[in-house]
This record gives sequence, C-alpha cells and structure tokens, in this order.
Amino acid sequence: MSLRPLFVTQVYEASLAGEPGFDTFNVELADACRSLAEDDGAGRAWCREHGYRGYTSYGSLNDLPQRMPEFADLKRLLDRHALHYAKALNFDLARKPKLDNLWVNILKPGGSHSGHIHPHAYLSGTVYVEVPDRASALKLEDPRLAMMMARPAVTADAPLAEKPFVYLAPAAGTVLMWESWLRHEVPPNAAKSERISISFNYA
Repeated sequence: MSLRPLFVTQVYEASLAGEPGFDTFNVELADACRSLAEDDGAGRAWCREHGYRGYTSYGSLNDLPQRMPEFADLKRLLDRHALHYAKALNFDLARKPKLDNLWVNILKPGGSHSGHIHPHAYLSGTVYVEVPDRASALKLEDPRLAMMMARPAVTADAPLAEKPFVYLAPAAGTVLMWESWLRHEVPPNAAKSERISISFNYA
C-alpha cells in the first residue's frame, strides 16, 4: 500500500539571527516597539477597547516602515522571505509579494490572542523580537477541522502533519509565515515578562 500526502499546508520558518549585526538590530527593533507603545495613545486606547492585554499598533498605525528606520530595514528582510515562500508554494504571480501592513504586538504576562484568520491577504506571518522563557507559542489549527465530523482522535505520537493543532515555539529572530486562510492563535503568555513580536500581511 501507499499513502499520498495531498493538499499539504506549508508553513514557512526561517531566522534573522544569522543576519550580520542581528543582535544590535534586534535590540533596536525592541526599543522601537516599546517607543511606539509609549507614544501611540490611539493604539493604547484601541487595546483597552478590545481587551488586548499589552500593546498592539494594529488598530492605529499602518505606516511603520515609513515612520521608523528599524521597520524599513525589517521590511526589506521580510520582502526577501516572502518571495522565497511564494516561490516555494509555486504561486503564479505577476509581481513580487507586496507588504500590505505591519504591526507591533507587545503581549503582557497572561495576555493572549484568540483564533483568527487574515482576510484580504494571501501570506501572513510574524517575526519574533523578544521571547522570554515560557512565552506563548504560535498555535496553528488544521483547516479541515470543521469538516472532520466523526473522525477519531489521533494518537499522542502522531506526526505533526496529522495533529489537529500544532504549536510552534519561536526564538528571537524567528520568522514564521503561513497562507492567510490558516486559522491561528496565541495562547496565554505564561512568561513573567513581555513577549514582543511584529506581524505582517502580504497582498
């Protein structure tokens, strides 16, 4: 007998940690994120209104690469990774993937982000800046889950590709990307300090 792995969901993983000057760049990126959290009153108001435990610029700022050079440098790096990913997915594109938006997430201890997708984009992802011990992993959901009906649970030692949920634990510099229809969430942050990441969409 044989098994055919059909309709595979490809998640992209890379790291910026090998880039020249990464340690300095990452510190500057963390400082830029915290500076936004201090200065962006509209963003803090959005977080209070939506119960976000920490800070995100998602609801307030959409020009970070034009606003601060650290995010412009990050955009150049992410553009390269998005192109590699699009080619690996065999996408037939008329032009290179275009960054649509980029936003900062500073998740306090106990903070989380419920399951969601990213409409109006085709590639989405996150780059991780500060990941303290016990910080939240990224939780990915099998897109077939709602249609599995009477499917039995899988064994504890089943391969990741057959589990209904997969948890990816990043480190500082990790870049994760997925197709924007893939449902994902951030479980409660069990770390004793803030988890800093920057999420993005390509359209």
